[in-house]
Amino acid sequence: MSLRLVIFDVDGTLVDSQGHILASMDGAFRAHALPTPARDAILSIVGLSLPEAFVRLVPDHAHLRDDLTRAYKDTFMDLRKSGEAHSPLYPGAAEALATLSARDDVLLGVATGKSRRGLDHLIETNGWEKTFQTLQVADNHPSKPHPSMIQACLSETGVEDHLAVMVGDTTYDIEMARAAEVGALAVG
Repeated sequence: MSLRLVIFDVDGTLVDSQGHILASMDGAFRAHALPTPARDAILSIVGLSLPEAFVRLVPDHAHLRDDLTRAYKDTFMDLRKSGEAHSPLYPGAAEALATLSARDDVLLGVATGKSRRGLDHLIETNGWEKTFQTLQVADNHPSKPHPSMIQACLSETGVEDHLAVMVGDTTYDIEMARAAEVGALAVG
């Protein structure tokens, strides 16, 4: 039995987005006159959908999750437009995707906590328009570790769960893979 579908997380797996995420979180919290959580706390929620991330980061201000989410997205876009924030690819990521996508027997997918707008920008920036056969984002699914994104990847590609693997960098990615009953590979 061989692998047929490889599903990638994005932030922390393919791209080093820590700086962009930290700056956007700072902007969101400043916009609401709240103290920005510590770096480790922010990085611990990467992979979750933004509303869920804010509920976990500031449970006493859960009622502000939608406002914080908007402020985060606004800051993220402002940083991108100004060129102040960049999320570079990890060494070897582009080569690994090119090698896998050149194979006729392997399909590629994405399951990310990013928004569709953020993923579309990343795909366009890196010329990956024909690389992935299925793209699942936080806009259309419950937050990780819910298996919905992986289930959608399987459904869209027609691949059975035992022939798929999720590649990610967080426990949310691994828990999502387990919940969807697919294999999991963790990256450091």
